[in-house]
Amino acid sequence: MRNEKAPIAIEGYPFIAAAATVAVICFLLSWSILALIGLAVTLFILFFFRNPKRIIPPDENMILAPADGVVIYQGTVTEKRLNREMTKISIFMSVFNVHVNRAPLTGKVVDRFYTKGKFLDVRDARSTFENEQSGLVMEKADGVQIVVVQVAGLIARRIVCYPAIGDMLRRGQIYGLIRFGSRLDVYLPTEVDVKVTMGQKTVAGETVLGILP
Repeated sequence: MRNEKAPIAIEGYPFIAAAATVAVICFLLSWSILALIGLAVTLFILFFFRNPKRIIPPDENMILAPADGVVIYQGTVTEKRLNREMTKISIFMSVFNVHVNRAPLTGKVVDRFYTKGKFLDVRDARSTFENEQSGLVMEKADGVQIVVVQVAGLIARRIVCYPAIGDMLRRGQIYGLIRFGSRLDVYLPTEVDVKVTMGQKTVAGETVLGILP
């Protein structure tokens, strides 16, 4: 998968190059204020696409957060892909969070789906059903299945998801990102012992969402 060792996600390179080019041109034309604005934008984009290393907890029964952010929803819902009751945990990513997404568990991608839609604020309840989204159904070797969904938001207009059906992912492995703010929904079996609470900050690949029995 891409970005395994890259300190800056490669999807950010075109944006960084464009902003830096504008800053240099403004500097050469002695447009000082515009050059400073261009430099600030360049630094922000570098910051946005940062890809820090993470220390993955060793216990394979621990289901990890796929995104940096804040838990904005936790509850039992009917997950439509698997057609069963599951525990849903939603993580909101602001533009200041790391936006590289990581696999919550080790398993095979048994299904992948993409739905075109709107770009409502992801804190709006309607966004679950109406926003553009991309999801994976992952299955552990013992048959346990989870669903992880990238939901585009008000500012985010580009979901990137690398795996294909049949690919194996490791816990904490980078599998995609969403450009410029959004939400990750994780659907867990109801028997999972949930370890996060509403309003808690999460770190992708490190924070434990729950533990399988």
